[in-house]
Amino acid sequence: MLRLGGSVIGFESSGSSSASKGESVADTIRIVSSYADVCAIRHPKEGAALVASRHALIPVINAGDGGHQHPTQTLTDLMTIYNVKGRLDRLTIGFCGDLKFGRTVHSLISACVKYHGVSFILVSPRELKLPGYVREEIEAAGAPCAETDNLGETIADMDVLYMTRVQRERFFNEEDYVRLKDTYILNKQKLASARPDLAVMHPLPRVNEISTEIDRDPRALYFKQAEYGCYIRMALIKDLLKEARG
Repeated sequence: MLRLGGSVIGFESSGSSSASKGESVADTIRIVSSYADVCAIRHPKEGAALVASRHALIPVINAGDGGHQHPTQTLTDLMTIYNVKGRLDRLTIGFCGDLKFGRTVHSLISACVKYHGVSFILVSPRELKLPGYVREEIEAAGAPCAETDNLGETIADMDVLYMTRVQRERFFNEEDYVRLKDTYILNKQKLASARPDLAVMHPLPRVNEISTEIDRDPRALYFKQAEYGCYIRMALIKDLLKEARG
């Protein structure tokens, strides 16, 4: 966010910045601090946002930390759940798809374990199970948690279903991606056994994991979820600009 005229500046990849020449994240953020009031950073390497925050002279927003965390998406997700359910406690939340690399899943679980009476149903193939460190957070909070590879048998127990895509960019082996990418596809048949007030969410973009035939179902919240993301980030930037400008 530029100081002059309230403009937005940025680069979409490291190839268009001095990082391509070997510049460190620490040095990059110091330079950005000279031009901007707030910096939002999305980086493929876990920990880059933390490094940036420690060297920045301005507020830093973590807009996606490799496969680790995605705090602004979590704020969006919490707002969506609260607006639909009227609460953030006493919920059974199902996560389905890529739970190994899905930073939105990791981040939302870290937030939800702080609320009373929240339980989790983890649906994924064996190769894409939730990482141990996230599972430890659930166990430390004493939250009930079930793991399965069958969405159809567990969807009826969920208050919220958080679908995720299998992320092609996280795979080193194309054959593994092709084998797993269509493991779970939410369609009308599967949704028929779900609760009438189920909240179907997705951080987007989707590929094949949610059939377009569900888009008009009142339980499909992913486009409204994206709209809430705009409001959440606007509010966050406004608050940080107040702080930056005193």
